[in-house]
Order: sequence, then structure tokens, then C-alpha cells
Amino acid sequence: MLEVISGFTVVWVIILVGYVTGRSKVLGDHGQPVLSRLAFFVASPALLFDTLSAADVQSVLGPQLLVAGISAFAAAGLYLLLARFILPKRDGSETVIGALSASMVNSANLGIPIAAYVLGDAALAAPVLIFQLAIYTPIYVAAMDSTTLAEARRRADAGGPSGHDAGRSPGPKRPPNRWVAFWRQVGHIAVNPMIIGSVLGLVFSATGWVLPEPIAESISLIAGASIPAMLLAFGMSLVGSKPFEKAAGRRPDVALASAIKLLVHPLLAWVVAGPLFGMEGNELLIAVVLGSLPTAQNVFVSASRYETGMVASKDTILITTIVAIPAMIAVALIFA
Repeated sequence: MLEVISGFTVVWVIILVGYVTGRSKVLGDHGQPVLSRLAFFVASPALLFDTLSAADVQSVLGPQLLVAGISAFAAAGLYLLLARFILPKRDGSETVIGALSASMVNSANLGIPIAAYVLGDAALAAPVLIFQLAIYTPIYVAAMDSTTLAEARRRADAGGPSGHDAGRSPGPKRPPNRWVAFWRQVGHIAVNPMIIGSVLGLVFSATGWVLPEPIAESISLIAGASIPAMLLAFGMSLVGSKPFEKAAGRRPDVALASAIKLLVHPLLAWVVAGPLFGMEGNELLIAVVLGSLPTAQNVFVSASRYETGMVASKDTILITTIVAIPAMIAVALIFA
């Protein structure tokens, strides 16, 4: 139990330092995005390679990957079902963004640090990260392309935005041919630095290959910058955030997505991992803690790309992020 408390204390202290750094503007106006990009494109792929190359491939691609996938799809499905009754006037594309807010976890910026300092191994975040990048992302991109195209056609037939679409931008241009869009998405996934680091790490683990010592040491040193950079950038991103503004008119969306993400998603992870797959002890703890992670920042990026659901996704990310760490502490203490 002391290890769990100690791990979360480390995470919170670094986040607090990041918040103070952001408030004081020591790194200027662009410090947060620079740190985030450093972590995403350089340090985190090095960390994933460093940890996965020494990990057991079966454990990375085993039951935890299935738990992550089943629980995420179930959480998204529940949001889509409830939104039909609670939020009947929302566009399909905005509802999909809400479902993502309720089911896609922050597997990189918080998942890797939590796995490293609370669960004891950064590689434990890899199954969730691989599922979201390699499986979930292509599915939701295809869903968003088809729904936004259908909505654009309806608006064109109606002669422009009207009703609950009033004031909204016409949306992105017509998506390309489905096969073109599919292969383009495959290309994006293939060059994602997180995927590259993960795949190379798994290849080295499966084959027993070893890098020359100077290169391995260099990668290890770069990997060491990943977690501090991610947590500092995350703390800086909290400066000036004001969620739940009434004027935006998206409080019900945020409340529904946040409730599913914070309460239902961890419960679904427990049901799938425990009663369904028979996990116990530390394996069950890993599944539930990873299911308790807050909404991924990528959801807001996607909302911005498709010009829909931006307010709800941004507020859900902030609220779940603030509440999720205390919630994960409770989960960790219960299962520890």
C-alpha cells in the first residue's frame, strides 16, 4: 500500500511542478506544446522500445489487450445508447465524439507514468496504447468520416445549417474515397512514433536481439526524459482551464461522458478482467487502474479536426483528468 501511495505522490508532485511552471510562464507561451511533442515524438517511443524489448511479448499482447478493447467498446456503446434518449438532438458525429470521450483513455501522457510509478512497469501501459492506436483509432476515424459526410449531404440538401446546427461551421470537406481514407489511416498508424517504438521493442523481445551497449544506453537516457516531460506538460495544460460553462450548452454531454469514463469504464474493466477472464491480484489491479485513466487528449484533437463536439470533449478531458487520479488512488488502495 505504501508503494501505491508513494507512486501517486510522485505523479502528483511532478504535475504540480508543471502547473506552477505554466503559471509562472518560465518556459514561455510555447513550453507546454514543446514538452508534449518532445515526449510524444522522441522520449516516449524510446521508453516504449526500452521497456518492451525486455518484456514478455505474450503478456503485452495477451488478456490485458482484450480487457482494454472489450471495456472500451462497451463504454462507448453505453454512451451511444443513453445519448439517444438523453441527448436526442445531437448530430451523429458529435455523439461519436462523446462516445470517444467516455471510452478512450490517456494511455500515453498519464498511462505510462501511472504504469511506471504505481504499477511498477511502464510496459504495462502498452496493451492499452497499442489497442487505441492500432485498432480503436481506425474504427472511429472511419465512423467520423461517414457520419460527417452524411451530415454535410443533409445540410446541402436543406440549403445550409439550420435548427440545432445553426452557428456551426459547415464541417470539413467531403472525405476522400473510403479505400483512400483507409490506406491513408493505415499509413498514419504505421508512422506513429508510439507504434514504431512499441513494434520494434516487441520484435527485439521476441527475437532476443540486443543493441550495441552505447546505442542501448543512449536510448535509455532519452527514455528517461519521457515521464517527467509528459507530467510537466500535463500540469502546464491545466493552467487557465474553465470547464462546465453554462453558455456552451453542453453540460449534459460532459456529465454523461464523465460519469461513464470515471465510474462505468473501470467497472467494465473489472467485470471483463475478473469474472470473465478470471484475473486476480496484481493482474486485476492493472486492468482496473488502466480502465480508470482519464479521457485521452486525442479526443479533443479529433473533435477539432471534424469541427464538432469540441466543447464537450475539452471539458470531459479536464474533469476526468482532475477526478481520475484520486479515483485511481481509491481503486489501487482497494485492490492492493
